Amino acid sequence: MDEQARAAAAEQQPGQQPEHQPEHQRSRHPVVVIGAGPVGLAAAVHLLQRGLEPLVLEAGPTAGSAIGQWRHIRLFSPWRFNLDPAAVRLLEASGWEAPRPTALPYGGEIVDRYLAPLAALPQIAPRLQTGARVVAVTRAGLDRTHSRDREGTPFSVRARNADGTVREVTAAAVIDASGTWSTRNPLGTSGLPATGEPEAEARISAPLPDVVGRDRARFGGRRALVVGAGHSAANTLIALAELARAEPETRILWAVRGASAQKAYGGGDADGLPARGQLGSRLRRLVEAGTVELHTGFGISSLKALDSHVTVEAVDGRTLEADVVVPCTGFRPDLGILRELRLELDPAVEAPRELGPLIDPEFHSCGTVPPHGARLLAHPEKDFYIVGMKSYGRAPTFLLATGYEQVRSVAAALAGDRAAADTVQLELPETGVCSTDVGTGCDAPEPAAQDCCATEGIPS
Repeated sequence: MDEQARAAAAEQQPGQQPEHQPEHQRSRHPVVVIGAGPVGLAAAVHLLQRGLEPLVLEAGPTAGSAIGQWRHIRLFSPWRFNLDPAAVRLLEASGWEAPRPTALPYGGEIVDRYLAPLAALPQIAPRLQTGARVVAVTRAGLDRTHSRDREGTPFSVRARNADGTVREVTAAAVIDASGTWSTRNPLGTSGLPATGEPEAEARISAPLPDVVGRDRARFGGRRALVVGAGHSAANTLIALAELARAEPETRILWAVRGASAQKAYGGGDADGLPARGQLGSRLRRLVEAGTVELHTGFGISSLKALDSHVTVEAVDGRTLEADVVVPCTGFRPDLGILRELRLELDPAVEAPRELGPLIDPEFHSCGTVPPHGARLLAHPEKDFYIVGMKSYGRAPTFLLATGYEQVRSVAAALAGDRAAADTVQLELPETGVCSTDVGTGCDAPEPAAQDCCATEGIPS
């Protein structure tokens, strides 16, 4: 498809039926989108533009609920990388004014200035159901072992409502944009919780706590141990240093599994995203000044919760004592809800098999992941796609702009426009060093973000 044809397709009005759309796709059943984060809502917009009917199921009480939990964090990537072009066109038609494209938004601004207005549009609001947590996806009447007429059988999406009731939604197709924020990686070194970690839960904070605001009472004048070498850890450590200036009794401990903290310091002045480079430089200065007490090679083997504090022991026998532990260890996808579907996943990063090698954090940063769409995201389960942060599995190299291009392509594929689905184009910033231990996203608190290019872990 040439650029002129692609632009014409992009301008198609929501609800308009493309002539080339296959008859079997003009179903009375909606396309269920799981998650009303940035990528989930963008998926709804692109589906509408393709003449398909979306139904967005969001576990939280509002669109962008997961991002709202880290609204105090500023992203590394500017607004221009965090807005979906099709969603912007829809918003601008309603009189919405776009933020300055080069400004760096906080998580709360993403919610308040972009997601909330988008969710409130008359084209989106009737198709968004909040307080609806998806607990399982399958084919109606078929488990994963049954093949006969599988592709012609609609999906059944089971959701638990906020009042505890459970319902089944029949879907023509399913797009899973639920992110990874709800499933953090454990503190242990083997992908499993450290010994005693569940019992020490009361001493473990949420990822990316608001240490100078909402959660200040828990950290002021206390011993805080931050675990992890990603940008979520850097953000938290810098915030703790700010708190310590006001409350000098606050002690800041930092444990990383690696032999050095160089990964967290990033590319400095050479970083493709200047805000991220500045973050690493600030953190380095805090360590060199002794404000942050760094412990390298500290792979956690066990936690022992006591009445007054928690003792954290490393594999080599060293111990640290803290009042609260901050887990900046990244996130992983919740694949349990997809157990009855036929998926094909990369064995290492748990992304779609063909995408896995292209996002392996040992070889790729956010800016070196090639553009990709429906073809690489496809699974043996026809008309089912995982998009956004969750599509990257445990890899921390995700950018929102990547997710927007994913859903544009997926919507085209579901509408039968294979040429548009296969024409994937995306300009990303070169990003230098990416976190490799966070399992989240460049735009999100470590999953979803989710922080190599913005802040790890946005549930897309």
